[in-house]
Amino acid sequence: MGTSPQRKEETQRQKAEVMRLRRQGQTFEEIGEQLGVTRQRAHQIYWQTLREIPAQQVAEYRAEQAERLDELLRKAHEVLQRRHITVSNGQVVRLDGQPVEDDGPTLMAIKTILAIEERRAKLFGLDTPVKQQVEVDGGVRYEIVGVDLSQLQ
Repeated sequence: MGTSPQRKEETQRQKAEVMRLRRQGQTFEEIGEQLGVTRQRAHQIYWQTLREIPAQQVAEYRAEQAERLDELLRKAHEVLQRRHITVSNGQVVRLDGQPVEDDGPTLMAIKTILAIEERRAKLFGLDTPVKQQVEVDGGVRYEIVGVDLSQLQ
């Protein structure tokens, strides 16, 4: 028994809406709330839809995401370059008559830049696992627990 045309159409609408909302930067929890599904289901719909997208569209999506990340990175660098003064109760905090600099915004900008760069690395597969070779001076013993080896044949 196949899926009804109405159900297929609704599924396609749901997939399109998940993608649209995700591109706007909404979380899976927010998407799920809007669509009346769980956060996990919204995540599942998103990744299922991505797997169905042809390679050209994936490249376009990556370019779109890269532009968005570039803009966020530019803004974070602007914050990083600014001088931040400590303010308490609406007054500039001074030490020996000089304003005290606030390192908090600088550290947050650094954290944000690192998060953006991490996202970029994931987007472009830059953090692929490194193949490692392990040499052992002796034997290795494997123990398989909970499996009847005679049934594997």
